[in-house]
Amino acid sequence: MDKMSDRSGISYFEMVQYARELLAGNDISDAEADAWYLMAYVTGMSRTDYLLRRREPMGPGQQEAYQMLVQKRASHIPLQHLTGEQEFMGFSFLVNEHVLVPRQDTEILVEETMECLKRLERDRKGQEALLVLDLCTGSGCIAVSLKKLCPWIHMEASDLSPEALAVARENGRRNGAEIAWQEGDLFEPLKNKYDVIVSNPPYIPTAVIGTLSEEVREHEPHQALDGHADGLYFYRKITEEAGSRLNPGGWLYFEIGYDQGEAVSELMRQGGFSQIRVTRDLAGLDRVVSGQYG
Repeated sequence: MDKMSDRSGISYFEMVQYARELLAGNDISDAEADAWYLMAYVTGMSRTDYLLRRREPMGPGQQEAYQMLVQKRASHIPLQHLTGEQEFMGFSFLVNEHVLVPRQDTEILVEETMECLKRLERDRKGQEALLVLDLCTGSGCIAVSLKKLCPWIHMEASDLSPEALAVARENGRRNGAEIAWQEGDLFEPLKNKYDVIVSNPPYIPTAVIGTLSEEVREHEPHQALDGHADGLYFYRKITEEAGSRLNPGGWLYFEIGYDQGEAVSELMRQGGFSQIRVTRDLAGLDRVVSGQYG
């Protein structure tokens, strides 16, 4: 677009079209949506505002900021790293290069765990608060969402990465969720026994990481992706110890890769779990495995 060189008289609409074309030309799959999200981020406009003002000229300062972000997105930096946030379960979460971007698939894990917590709370009839642990918490999106949606629980969360925990703590603060954050390797820093343990551990086989999209491969933390040779390393480690860390009749909930349902179910059976169930996501793919200890 020739007018881009001097940035004079360019409308909001023209800028969005320029961005869409640039992003599509650089193989950004959601080029149209991303062009709009970046416009909304830079200008603060709602969709209605944009429709009413789309033919108005965009100010030079906003143009420059928008073009810079669009060019970064064209280089496959994740959209959420540019805006610094992602919505999950109706809450807003800070994200950066130290944590995985919360994904819609993980909402299935939260929803399934939440239903379990509601059942347990009904059975408890006002006794002591349920103790819940989120292992490999990352951004804290699971722990924060569960605490917000089930405020009666006592929520703990742990991660090996101090950088990830700093993000998680900030997300707890932003969302007004009181959570006991612990730094360490899986169960190592923890003292309590829990009624429910939930985890979205690293589960991508090492050899597969190189085939992931550039956004994930180059910009998200490998420590949060790498499930070692077969992708099952952390499921083995967690199920081996989870029984000794759960109260009698306690539950374990995992997010899994689409092809890991059978293998993780078998690990849980070997670990002493029963009532094992595999739940599918909205695309019909295996997404969550759960079971009760004992």
